[in-house]
Amino acid sequence: MLRKSFVIVLALAATLALQARPAFADQWLGLNLGYFATRGQDGRVAGDVIAANRTFLTFNPNDLRNATVGGEWLVDLNRFLEAGFGVGYYSGTAPSVYTNYVNTDGSEIRQQLRLRIVPITATVRFLPLGNDAPIQPYIGAGVGIYNWRYSETGDFVDFTDYSIFNGSFAASGTDVGPVVLGGARIPFGPLAIGGEVRYQKGTGSLPASGGFAGTKIDLGGYNYLATIQLRF
Repeated sequence: MLRKSFVIVLALAATLALQARPAFADQWLGLNLGYFATRGQDGRVAGDVIAANRTFLTFNPNDLRNATVGGEWLVDLNRFLEAGFGVGYYSGTAPSVYTNYVNTDGSEIRQQLRLRIVPITATVRFLPLGNDAPIQPYIGAGVGIYNWRYSETGDFVDFTDYSIFNGSFAASGTDVGPVVLGGARIPFGPLAIGGEVRYQKGTGSLPASGGFAGTKIDLGGYNYLATIQLRF
């Protein structure tokens, strides 16, 4: 089903780009660099493993927030609309310790909680001032396909006998969700620089046999991006 969704999104973006635009339409190749802010404790999806871990581990969920980088291909559909297809990369790590348990020598029982997301997106943007304005604000929406991996690595307490063991638990998957965005760019000849805020929403399912405290991983959050684009 997810593979079918990816093919549909790719086909839609290609159709819009190749059929809806005139032959002389501008195209842009862009690079973005910024910060991905995962959703906070109160905003996470029900059953989320990060929220569940907070009931017995001490850590700051905001430590998962980290840098993100990506690229995008944009094609003019007309003066006020653009189609875009992009890919990005994010990885974050939160160190944690058990709240109520320590090693026999009194030291902390430590783990690393890691989340990686590779979003593939197809979007359409509306430029209210047109693509020939000196400053070009825009808003847009689309769909994202999120390839993700979540892992917990370190020392853990076996609550059947309270022994401590070293281990690693991991799960991965691909899930689909909406994307909304807004930003602006300023062209300088063939180049343009700008900024963008992008919100993504998605949820991954963790296997019941994986040993995790939760059944879901929230993939949502805000991307705060600086952009540079080359027109050709």
